[in-house]
Amino acid sequence: MIKRLGLVVALALIAPQAAFARGKFDPSKEFEQHKWVSIHIGGLDLSITKAVVYLLIGAIVTIILGISVMRVRMPGRRQAVGELIYEIAEVQVAEQGLPTKAIGRWFPYVATLFLFIWTMNFLGFVPLPLTGQRWHGIPVWGIYAVTSQLSVTLVLAILTVVFTHVEGFRYNGGHYFKTFIPAGVPRAMVPFMAVLEVISHLFRVVSLSVRLYANMLAGHMLILVSIGLIFILGGITFYIAVPIAFVIGILFYVFELVIVVTIQAFIFAALTAIYIGSAIEPAH
Repeated sequence: MIKRLGLVVALALIAPQAAFARGKFDPSKEFEQHKWVSIHIGGLDLSITKAVVYLLIGAIVTIILGISVMRVRMPGRRQAVGELIYEIAEVQVAEQGLPTKAIGRWFPYVATLFLFIWTMNFLGFVPLPLTGQRWHGIPVWGIYAVTSQLSVTLVLAILTVVFTHVEGFRYNGGHYFKTFIPAGVPRAMVPFMAVLEVISHLFRVVSLSVRLYANMLAGHMLILVSIGLIFILGGITFYIAVPIAFVIGILFYVFELVIVVTIQAFIFAALTAIYIGSAIEPAH
């Protein structure tokens, strides 16, 4: 099974694409968004693009995965996988960042966030015929991570920061805003410290969104560049570069799939739990 999957991945990675034309390879074009179905409501552009399709697939797969591994009556592999996911989400994410009184309310959110981001990251390395390109009338298969779109990660980050302040105000009332000023700060420094604290909260949106976006984008760019060398180089260098570029591309692929996919989902969910927890029980 593993050998078959590896063969499918290899074929998909080296499949001829328009962007891989010799001497014209530009990996950034793989992340361009083109309207597949144009939808405009007033001033809103709700057109369906490749990113929208991948988000929909990610949501469906997340639901199916959650149901299939969490609602198991008979012991087996699915139950073991479900217990592993649940333990990571509860022990390593929720309990490390959320206070005990808030786990019941926010564990479902951080667990879903972890599973959803992991699924989207994983799908980014599964070859699918959704490149929007054709080769002799046949849809070209390729890999694409929707989390390599800043707009996607930005929305997730904004939700985390909004929920953080909503919970901080709900648990602490008006006193929550006093936590923006460290205890013992001279009165003359209060406005300055308040501005710095607001900026730090705004930068949480930047750090959360850019971290996930940059890591997934960089991983895919490295893979595309490595494989793209096969189609760019010619002559004698072609026969030398092909095996090297192919091996490097596969190594990057395995590294991203095995390590980066899970780590980035874990970090995003863990920081979400920490931010919400610190708002509920401020340190100062």
